[in-house]
Amino acid sequence: MTARADIFRTQMAKLGLGSKPQSFINGALVDGTGDTIELIDPYTEQRLTSYADAGADLAVEACLAAQTAQVGWAKLSGAARGQVMQDIARAVLANVDPLATLEALIAGKPIRDCRVEVAKVAEMFAYYGGWTDKVHGEVIPVPSGHLNYTKREPLGVVFQITPWNAPVFTGGWQIAPAIATGNGVVIKPSELTPVTTVALVHLAEQVGLPTGLVNVLCGLGPTAGQAAIDHHAVRKVIFVGSPETGRIVAMSAAKALKPSVLELGGKSANIVFEDANLKHACLGAQAAIFSGAGQSCVAGSRLLVHRSVHNELVDMLTKGMNSIRLGDPLDNATEVGPISNARQFFHVGNMVARAQSDGANVLRRDNKPDTGFFVPPTILDGLSNTDHAAQTEIFGPVVTAIPFETEEEAVALANATAFGLAGAVWTADVGRAHRVADHVRAGTFWINSYKAIHVSSPFGGSLNSGFGRSSGTDALMEYTSAKSVWLDSAPTPQIAFGYVS
Repeated sequence: MTARADIFRTQMAKLGLGSKPQSFINGALVDGTGDTIELIDPYTEQRLTSYADAGADLAVEACLAAQTAQVGWAKLSGAARGQVMQDIARAVLANVDPLATLEALIAGKPIRDCRVEVAKVAEMFAYYGGWTDKVHGEVIPVPSGHLNYTKREPLGVVFQITPWNAPVFTGGWQIAPAIATGNGVVIKPSELTPVTTVALVHLAEQVGLPTGLVNVLCGLGPTAGQAAIDHHAVRKVIFVGSPETGRIVAMSAAKALKPSVLELGGKSANIVFEDANLKHACLGAQAAIFSGAGQSCVAGSRLLVHRSVHNELVDMLTKGMNSIRLGDPLDNATEVGPISNARQFFHVGNMVARAQSDGANVLRRDNKPDTGFFVPPTILDGLSNTDHAAQTEIFGPVVTAIPFETEEEAVALANATAFGLAGAVWTADVGRAHRVADHVRAGTFWINSYKAIHVSSPFGGSLNSGFGRSSGTDALMEYTSAKSVWLDSAPTPQIAFGYVS
């Protein structure tokens, strides 16, 4: 056993889990029966542990458990559900360190970032815990004389699939609004990073979440995932990940006549005008693309800069790269860790190599650690917006710097992709800032800022970035359906044949 494998086992034990990943079904940790899946430490490239794919049978058990538990959960008052969710928030805050350590170890994200994300998970449960008794319908003044009112009802059981780049964050992001509105949940985190989601749900049950209401499948999409999508108890499918896999998930859900919400990728434009504070814009550009090793759907991977300040900003960004601390995700000083897994590491490397062959001037920081799936912060200069690297999601710490001449050109370049997730503008001109925000196609847009996200604000995109919203009050609507109730209050009801007018 390596020292880091020992750390893994120690943190698992602190959270009441076994020595390896197991699915969490109906309140119990359960071994899978499928193929062996290995977990690799992205910093050392060494094996941490292995486990068996949950498989289809466990998926069926998970769906049935959620279906049974959901009935009683939905009957509770909103206030009672909210109290449980506040207790979950407190339990998460009490376990920040073991959760963050596991996340850093398996996902390769710096532990200082992981601590922030775990705290945000607690905030998610607290926020939606405050909404449980405030989701209601409305009275509609129909012209027939009926009393017509609507109710928001839970869907039943929802199936959620979350990615490897921020597993505990996206786990809370999806679970909290679903249970706040009275639903049961089956969730399948990425097979590469399953343990913090299991830990989160295990903690939730310890403080009062009904047994079986939320079940975690540790396994593969084609086996456990497909079986859950197909199960009759599942009413909606939520997927966070790549556009390629999102298409497969959405088609599988559609075949079963089930709606879906997709949070997919992005190729977000970070626009800098000549009147911007370049120091602030440079810091924003660093955060937009280099934090989290660029493994973020909202990463500012296209830096659009007014030609008059393009070279100056690229030079500032290049010099700043060499001050970024790359290293062990478990080290508090580390600012950028490795790419989360080998497959993504090779994808990013291949994208940079292709960009270089397409004529990019590749600007990299001077060095990187000797071991691990590290891609140094990289700028691709000299490409056009139509080049492959400017149109394809790289999902690494790689930004394409592209000059523009006018406001109209900046907006046109920003919109000239198949994505519509996020974007930003840096300018001192307030009117320009709002014009650009209005005209750039994006579900989230920042002005003189980047990556400010909160659970209370709606999040989602369009086109290849997906559809639906996964936070704010919009998420409450995604997890409920509207029922329309009609009451005829007349002493002698008039039963019309046809439309009531």
